[in-house]
Amino acid sequence: MTIAIIAHDGKKADMVSFLLNYKEILDKIELVATRTTGGLVEKAGLEVIKLLSGPIGGDAQIAAMAAEKKIDLIIFFRDPLDKHPHEPDVQMLMRICDVHNIPLATNPASAELMFTELVRRNSKN
Repeated sequence: MTIAIIAHDGKKADMVSFLLNYKEILDKIELVATRTTGGLVEKAGLEVIKLLSGPIGGDAQIAAMAAEKKIDLIIFFRDPLDKHPHEPDVQMLMRICDVHNIPLATNPASAELMFTELVRRNSKN
């Protein structure tokens, strides 16, 4: 399973904290991230493949991977209270997830529900 992770600047700490709660299950999952988010996740002790930074094409890279069915789940902690120069890329990523039926969590509550299901499924295997 491959999970892509993205977080706007104001949500990066939340992303790292969230992922550390699932460190055990993430050891068995390939993580792909935009550059800055991936660097912080890596510093926290998780393995991650880092792509470009979001504003310079990382969101688009993850969208392309989703369109090619190389991503199983995307967690994108968005900051709805800040402006983002790459908002068209964000909208494109969300559209690609809808077109290709890729689960997308945009906040910790939805990500928690998805990870709870992952844990449940892994405990069956």
